[in-house]
Amino acid sequence: MYNGRDMTELSMISKKDWNDHELAYFHHSFQQIVPYLNAEGQSIQREIVEEIQNRGGLRNTRE
Repeated sequence: MYNGRDMTELSMISKKDWNDHELAYFHHSFQQIVPYLNAEGQSIQREIVEEIQNRGGLRNTRE
């Protein structure tokens, strides 16, 4: 189960400041609801994917 900052808090900071666990969790969550995302949600998902790519992909985030 996810135990971290919620989207309200994370939306106020750069994706560069999100930790890997946050990126992985919200990437997975957004993937589950892609058909229902509005333009803003799609933009956030795209930013998450770009940040994951900038970091060289996801590593094992289960700690």
